[in-house]
Amino acid sequence: MKQVAQNYKSGELAVLDVPPPGCAPGGVLVRSLYSLISTGTELMKVGEAKLSLVGKAKARPDQVRKVLDTVAQQGVMSTYKKVMNKLDSYTPLGYSLCGVVVEVGAGAEEFSVGQLVAAAGNEYALHAEYNWVPVNLCVPVPDGVPAEQAAFSTVGAIAMQGVRQAEVQLGDTAVVIGLGLVGQLVVRLLVAAGVRVFGIDTVADRCRMAEKAGALHCSSPDEAGVASLERALLEASNGLGADHILLAAGGHSNGPVETAARLARDRARVVDIGKTKLDLPWNAYYDKELDVRFSRSYGPGRYDDRYELQGIDYPAGYVRWTERRNLECFVDLIAREQIDVASLIANTFPIADATDVYSKLSTGEYPGVGFLFEYPKEDLPTAGPGTAATTSSRSVAPSAGAVRIGFIGAGNYASSMLLPHLQKNQDAVLARVATNKSLSAANAQRRFGFEALSTDADEVLSDESLDAVFVVTRHSSHADLACRALETGKAVFVEKPLALTDEELDRIVATVEATGNDRLMVGFNRRFAPLLTELKDRFGDPGGAFSLRYLVNAGKLDSTSWYLDAGKEGSRFAGEGGHFVDTLTWWLNSLPTEVYAVPGPDTGDVVVTLRFANGSVATISYVGGGTARFPKETIDITGGGRNARFDNFQSASVWTGRKPSVRKSRSTDKGQRIELERFVAAVKSGGPMPIPFDALVATTRATIAVDRSLASGRPEKL
Repeated sequence: MKQVAQNYKSGELAVLDVPPPGCAPGGVLVRSLYSLISTGTELMKVGEAKLSLVGKAKARPDQVRKVLDTVAQQGVMSTYKKVMNKLDSYTPLGYSLCGVVVEVGAGAEEFSVGQLVAAAGNEYALHAEYNWVPVNLCVPVPDGVPAEQAAFSTVGAIAMQGVRQAEVQLGDTAVVIGLGLVGQLVVRLLVAAGVRVFGIDTVADRCRMAEKAGALHCSSPDEAGVASLERALLEASNGLGADHILLAAGGHSNGPVETAARLARDRARVVDIGKTKLDLPWNAYYDKELDVRFSRSYGPGRYDDRYELQGIDYPAGYVRWTERRNLECFVDLIAREQIDVASLIANTFPIADATDVYSKLSTGEYPGVGFLFEYPKEDLPTAGPGTAATTSSRSVAPSAGAVRIGFIGAGNYASSMLLPHLQKNQDAVLARVATNKSLSAANAQRRFGFEALSTDADEVLSDESLDAVFVVTRHSSHADLACRALETGKAVFVEKPLALTDEELDRIVATVEATGNDRLMVGFNRRFAPLLTELKDRFGDPGGAFSLRYLVNAGKLDSTSWYLDAGKEGSRFAGEGGHFVDTLTWWLNSLPTEVYAVPGPDTGDVVVTLRFANGSVATISYVGGGTARFPKETIDITGGGRNARFDNFQSASVWTGRKPSVRKSRSTDKGQRIELERFVAAVKSGGPMPIPFDALVATTRATIAVDRSLASGRPEKL
């Protein structure tokens, strides 16, 4: 299928041929008829992508702060790789469309194949021929509503949420500052609600368009224009001023918020809908005691994965207007001809012309505010959803005996920490990749040369030409995919964790026993880190038991992190803790026998005590309350009359006499390169896996036992 995408690093816009998404549970697969170009949001994104790296940093200071924190914990080179990986990738555009349902996923049976729907979401209603859309971001289109008008529904919901935040009443007066696409829709909604509307915009044609839609008076934002509008406003409001100011403008000027204070009445509401500068003039806003409000996208439910992805609705008695209900309301207004959308359509373009269209929109060559992409009216590919015709990006056939690898998942970790090393390995051939999102597969093929791409994991699992399968997906899918891959007889590399529950781990063990295939590796890379392995060699094995302390300065989770979905993806420690348990197991050459865990002061914090078969004792303090500038991982080892200290893969010290012996590293090498080299070598030679199977099981069992100990309050025997 065709999809519009942009490379944020280079600014390149392209119409790509990518595999269509599959139809996952909880949503529907939609064939697009029309998608709306958001001339404000999308052109801002297109403009940012064309900036230099310095310009991008200035545009996103919030991201710069995150980068600096990452540098402090993970080093310059590791951070650079992650940042470049994110920048040098195709990202989607679009978030408002109308199309036809072609497949219904489990849990979305309220929809039917052939039904016309409006869809929303900057990850789901993209400029693409096919999109998978979750149920709460999709609504039926009433009979009689043209598809090209229904494509406005998402942007209409944004405008509607702004109007709702203003709490307008019949007879109120309102000023809309910024009469682009959102502003024009706000004007129409206010007029439909019985509000007397005024408008401000730099483009005269937009002012006339708003007046045709029912605005009483619109003008330019210069002094003469504002003065003219102010006179008309005071006359219409009996000298009071505007009850509501709705900011639908963008840009870096503080003019809109200053003009808002001038035109607002005492204790008026100012609602910010667009992304504009908000350096509020304190005296002006204080003197009138203005009520400043923000309107968050399409309405309640936005940015809540439980609502958007899991389909958990908010009861209407508590939240009357959610984002889905706003979408339904907007298409209903179109159906009842209470809002005019047709007059906003300036032009419609074939999706194949998208690159040229964005270029001309950026230069102002196309006048107007409403622009649509139109899609070919074709059926899904005969191969079915989730597959694509594949083309090889390699010009040279792989050497005889090279390990052919398939990847299931190719997110940021895989793309920055695994695939670059495999790409350079002459004994490895990146043969096939499957990802949930179409662009992720396209990015992986473009950057790493995969021969074939898909959005269906079965394409990888059923490929008999592959020697090894990498599972680099979300945690909840690891165990199932690992078992299915083992059943094919292939070698399997699973990024941690191997399993989230004892039942999942038992299934893996049973699969190995039933198939005889124990060619399994888990991404416990720290035991391969050069500085740490060198420290272990220098420390030596003085005999007897050790005492170890492992501090993990995990930091606070971002509010959007899927780690927060503990019910589905397991606890944070369940996802990451295996790294630290495995490091201790490897250092001690002994398996854990008992786990005792107590919660820390912050949510997600845990202090774990482990006993090992050789009598050693270790503690892991996994805490999130520290500063992001403190090293993430430090290890202290005591035993046999000597001590060692390991500081975040950058410094390693051994005390055996009066002075410590210190080694330092300029890079933060956590062992991924060596780990992958050994895995590929083992697959090629048929030799033992880099980590024994019993150690993988013991580490995973101990990690799972941490949550069980937290619940029971007792030590858990393994």
